[in-house]
Amino acid sequence: MKSLHEGQLVTVTDDGQTVDGIVFQVQSVLKAVVAVPDDEHGAAFRTVHRSTLKERGAGEHDEALKKVIRRTPHGGRGAVRGGGVQGSRGHSKGASHRTTSK
Repeated sequence: MKSLHEGQLVTVTDDGQTVDGIVFQVQSVLKAVVAVPDDEHGAAFRTVHRSTLKERGAGEHDEALKKVIRRTPHGGRGAVRGGGVQGSRGHSKGASHRTTSK
């Protein structure tokens, strides 16, 4: 595949198994995060190598995958998912107590 963009319909061929998916995030020239159907949880996100992806047409799980993608916050490039609450880098400490004038 020449170009890869978010929302693109792809087929993931990995470990001898082929599954339909939708590109959620392009992490680098070689890797992408793809939403794929999961029997236990409905959908899962997998980081895959670009060489395992092929473009495809519409499939039966596309609507469910699109719903999961819409509900998932987009972390941006290199963001950590599923961790704790991430604060702003410039404000690592909370504000100190402000005393009143006596």
